[in-house]
Order: sequence, then C-alpha cells, then structure tokens
Amino acid sequence: MDTIEEIFKNQAVAESKSEAKEKQQLIVFKAGNEEYAIHIDQIREVVPTPVISELPMSPKFVKGVTNIRGNIIAIIDLITCLRLQVKQEEITNNYTLVLESKEYKMGVLVNEVPNTLTIANDKIEDITGLSILESQQSDYIKGVIKLDNRLIIYIDAITLITQQQFTGNHPQESD
Repeated sequence: MDTIEEIFKNQAVAESKSEAKEKQQLIVFKAGNEEYAIHIDQIREVVPTPVISELPMSPKFVKGVTNIRGNIIAIIDLITCLRLQVKQEEITNNYTLVLESKEYKMGVLVNEVPNTLTIANDKIEDITGLSILESQQSDYIKGVIKLDNRLIIYIDAITLITQQQFTGNHPQESD
C-alpha cells in the first residue's frame, strides 16, 4: 500500500502531466510589424540569416536556397507569403527559423531573435468562425493569442507554405 507521501507525489505528477497537455510552447517572432507564433515542434533551430542563392522561376515568396549545417534548404519570405504591407526599408531579416516536418525542411526569414512563450490553450482564441477568412486561412491560422496589450497570430507555418506551393496561390499572381 502506498504511503500518504507517495500518493501526494503521484497526484502531483499526474497534475503536472495534465497541465502540460493544457499548455503549448510556442516561438514568437516578428514578421514585418506583426507578431506571429509557431509551435516549437515545427522549429529545429534559429540561425543568423546566411547568404541566400536565388532560384530562377521560383514563386515570389521563395527567396532562394542556402546551406545550413550541410543541408540545402529553401528560404521563405513570410512577409511576402502572408501578403503583408511592409516598407522594404523596414525589413531586416536578420534571422532564419529552420522549420522541419516529416516531409519538409525550410527556412523562414524573421526580423528579430524569436522568444519562447508557454501559453495555456484557453488563452488561444479560435478564429475559425470569422466569416471574413478564406477557408485556406482557417487551415493555417490556429488562433490569436491575447497577451497584455499584444495580439499574436498563431500559425502553422508548414501548412501555410505548402498551401502556397501546391495550390498555385502565389502572392505575386493574385496581387
């Protein structure tokens, strides 16, 4: 039979696991003037932006390819991909988030060193009911986080980029 200390310890471990399921760890960064978040599981690393070689005939949101730790990866400009209105002089792209999924490995340009944020799931507002959104947007926009006086748009970057790639919905074609 368990002692009272063991019972409390087991209960604390169970509560800790339950709390971990109710929270998400995100990486928050700026693209243009807006803040975005990506789940930490999609990000392999953050590196200073290396030299990028342009690819001819590629979509406008693909800046080119680069070599990061021996891996050739595509570099994506999230500002172009999201069709954000940003003045060229405001774009610095000092860092690259290296995203990784089962199928893809790519880099996303960001202005600043990203921060981590652990947020409770109930702090992420669901926006799928907004009729102004296209169905594609509801696939990659996971919600909006209200944090003090900030709004952070929580996205699935892999879904966003693969939709752009495979639907033929390239920003330069629809502008």
